Parts: sequence; structure tokens; C-alpha cells
Amino acid sequence: MKESTPEIHKKDAKKSFSFALITISTSRYEKYGDSISPDEAEDLSGKAMKELLEAAGNNVSFYRLVPDEKNTLLDAISSALSSSADIVITSGGTGLAPKDLTIESVTPLFEKEIPGFGELFRYKSLEDIGTSVILTRASAGVIKGKAVFCLPGSPNAVKLALSKIIIPEAGHIVRHVRE
Repeated sequence: MKESTPEIHKKDAKKSFSFALITISTSRYEKYGDSISPDEAEDLSGKAMKELLEAAGNNVSFYRLVPDEKNTLLDAISSALSSSADIVITSGGTGLAPKDLTIESVTPLFEKEIPGFGELFRYKSLEDIGTSVILTRASAGVIKGKAVFCLPGSPNAVKLALSKIIIPEAGHIVRHVRE
């Protein structure tokens, strides 16, 4: 049987990656401040991401908890991009509330957008949350040779995004970003 193009591209791709995780939550930041781990910050979404990534053989080399504030978020993104991480994931701030600034802060930095990520994430979320998927602005793109994913802050959302999209495609994405 002939292999498909995605199978061919994935076959020689690296299987283990380093990830940077940034949780955006003003209330959690006010309570825990500059936490160095999702466990320390009682960050359920961060903890779920870390567990899923490590269970798949990846490494979490960077974690930051920041408030819903543009400059602080941009500083965290800059630090994550300067780190050893191959992929950066933010969690939180993708909704429609006035305080939700992740998309407005991060997407202008995209050198290339990955529109299929947001589309697929919303499609896969439809079964779980119905038409409420229209409220998320989950997005992804490439900044300085690294893939950056902006996810909603709920634990179920990050579990879906990582287990069904990001982890299975990480090797394929990183390979193309670095070409």
C-alpha cells in the first residue's frame, strides 16, 4: 500500500520536543505570582498540558504564569522564544471578554499563520461544547522559527488541542518550520 504524503513527511520527523507553556490568568497570577510550575500555581490547564506532553515523551522546559496584560504576555512570549523550546503554547485569554488579549497581543507577531489549527480545533470541539465553539479564537502561527499555539484556558480545551492535534502533528510542524 502506498504511503500518503502526510505519512511520508511524518516518518522521518523527530519524535520528542521541548515545549514552553504560558498560562494567562490575572486571578491566578494575583494569587500565586511568579510560579515556576503548574503544580505550584494550581494551574489545572498547565498541569494537564505538562502531563500530556511528558506522557508522549516530550519535555516542558519553560513555564510562566502571567496576568491578562499585553506587555507582560509579550515579555513571556519573548522569553519562551529565546528558550530551548521547539514549540510555545499559551493557555487563556482567547475569548471575547475585554480582558482577553492573547490573540491581539500574539497574532501580530506571527510571521506565518497556521489557520488550519483554529479551524480544526473548533471543529473537534463542536461535539463537546456545541455551537459555543464560536466564542473561542484559538490560533496558531510561526514566530522566529517556532510554532506558537494560543489555546483557551479550560483544561478540556487544552487536553483536546494537545492530544488530538498538537502532539500528533508536532514533528511534522517543527520539521516544516525549520526547513
